[in-house]
Amino acid sequence: MPIKPLADEISADYLIVGAGASGLAFADTLLHESDATMIIVDNRYKPGGHWNDAYPFVTLHQPSAFYGVNSKELSSGELDKVGLNKGLNELATGAEVQAYFENVMNDTLLPSGRVQYLPMCEFDGDKGIKHIPSGKHISVNYSKKRVDGTYYKTAIPATHTPQFKYADNTRLVPPNALPTLVPKAADTIDNYVILGGGKTAIDTCLWLLQNHVSAEQITWFMPRDGWLINRKNAQPTNAFFSDSIGNQACQFEAIAESTSIDDMFVRLEKKGVFMRLDTNVWPEMFHGATVSEDELSCLQAIKNVIRLGRVLNITESSIECVKGNIDAPSNAVFVDCTASAITNLEIEPVFQNDVIKLQTVRAYQPAFSAAFIAHIEVTYDDQDKKNQLTNVVPLPNTLEDWVELTYKNMMNQFFWGKEPGLKKWMINNRLDGFSRLVSQVKFYEISKLKILNRMRLAAKPAIGRLKAYREEIAKGKKV
Repeated sequence: MPIKPLADEISADYLIVGAGASGLAFADTLLHESDATMIIVDNRYKPGGHWNDAYPFVTLHQPSAFYGVNSKELSSGELDKVGLNKGLNELATGAEVQAYFENVMNDTLLPSGRVQYLPMCEFDGDKGIKHIPSGKHISVNYSKKRVDGTYYKTAIPATHTPQFKYADNTRLVPPNALPTLVPKAADTIDNYVILGGGKTAIDTCLWLLQNHVSAEQITWFMPRDGWLINRKNAQPTNAFFSDSIGNQACQFEAIAESTSIDDMFVRLEKKGVFMRLDTNVWPEMFHGATVSEDELSCLQAIKNVIRLGRVLNITESSIECVKGNIDAPSNAVFVDCTASAITNLEIEPVFQNDVIKLQTVRAYQPAFSAAFIAHIEVTYDDQDKKNQLTNVVPLPNTLEDWVELTYKNMMNQFFWGKEPGLKKWMINNRLDGFSRLVSQVKFYEISKLKILNRMRLAAKPAIGRLKAYREEIAKGKKV
């Protein structure tokens, strides 16, 4: 079959900009819940968004069971039998996620005949779509809405520009380089210096340890410690009901019983909701990073953790940070894990006349959020009602952000629960993760009913405490 030349003009009901997880989750729901036609535009050569640039040892850090698009399973339903995630629901590798999104495009979206896909193209405003290799502009007409699936701008280690200075002879690499570099240059490397305190740095440290690099060879520059989510509490299957749903009950109780934000986090840690790398160091950051208990135990073997703030400059002899300097380790490879996962934390209304800006409406779940927004788009007509049901849950950075995130998360669940159709939709949506789990509780399952009752009793006072903390934060004073 001959390759068709690029058209001069194309049209559809919706123009979706971005073929990453959010764009595809939106498109999948739109495909299955309406008769709409779509154009999907992406500047990469294949679907999958930032996963195409991810480091080779990356995996999902929450279960595959509720990631991707609603109509196509990513998980096999098995528990991991080996490794640091042993006994928990499987985590797809980066390669598996890339293959999955290609299958979504080639097996589901394109065969429908209602989706046009333009890779290596970018939306160019009034000029339409620009084909990047040729420079050709394509006129695009969409009769309903443009969907911005790129609103959250993702920074990737492989393409990230470091925000610190470094000497010309510094061996500075992204995590992507390690699987090739370590076997070839191991004889010339005495030390590994990890720069950054987020999930990429965690993954990098774990990869080195799992490949038998000694913990003594690793120096970890930790600008800010972060609270960590215990992955055991994010398992969407019945076997883990007391962990996952019980965790939510513990969270509500810890909030309701707290007397300050700091006291709340102390209680959250005591109840097993959060963990931290060092119990002697108070975390100042929360990015939603999720680890298993075994992973945390491995990370705690690294004793040379430098807490001097951000790295400013790497010279031949020293590493200069915001709070001081230390001598540079000899024969070191510096691994840059400082790229921020999301670089746009501003919140806007999701529905803006003929534009939809995909953002998170449930904490930590961008794929579910995009599918949910698509469902709201095809189910409701009034824009104010749509925005009420898609109140944006902010992406967190500080502990105060977690207050706002949790408050809005709980309020969204409250409003959704008042919409009978939404409740049914969430129960039947695999990306939801937990609604079906709760809906399947039987009258004779006493232990589960007790957990649900704990949640019910603590929910209202928890919202009250969060509301009080929000008011104090708004006044510029942390309580």
